[in-house]
Amino acid sequence: MRNLIVATGLIVAVAATRFLPHPPNFSPVMAVALFGSAVFANRYLGISLAIAAMLVSDAFLGLHSTLPFVYTSMVLAALLGNMLRENRSVLKVTGVTLAGSVLFFVITNFGVFMMQDMYAKSLQGLAECYAMALPFFQNSLAGDALFSAVLFGMHHILVSRQKHGLAPSAV
Repeated sequence: MRNLIVATGLIVAVAATRFLPHPPNFSPVMAVALFGSAVFANRYLGISLAIAAMLVSDAFLGLHSTLPFVYTSMVLAALLGNMLRENRSVLKVTGVTLAGSVLFFVITNFGVFMMQDMYAKSLQGLAECYAMALPFFQNSLAGDALFSAVLFGMHHILVSRQKHGLAPSAV
């Protein structure tokens, strides 16, 4: 039960960081999806909680035409997060986080190409869309790396302390 409370608290806290000033695309979206499916005993509860936290923050931050692509990439990232259920080594979390970043980049920028009139609806327009999005990809990678490190790291620390009787009973 404490593991559930710790994991839920971490997801809510990280999702709330979307309300703080931040560089474009420096967000916890992928990290929350990966973490939610990796740590909850019921993987569907984990991704449901992650999506609910993002929906609440999106309701306040504003809705846009590419949200279906964002949420699709979250669900697919949750499938990646399942690879972390048994082994959450630093190397494996890093690899899955990188894969989630690439997945998010490919899917959401395809959404921009499809849903907005910024680029010609051609292969050249699609290539231009991806090329123009590359500077934002750097921020996505940095955000995904930071928020994954925070979520997985804090969860490991808090759960380890709890197992060894070092955490307060309220944690």
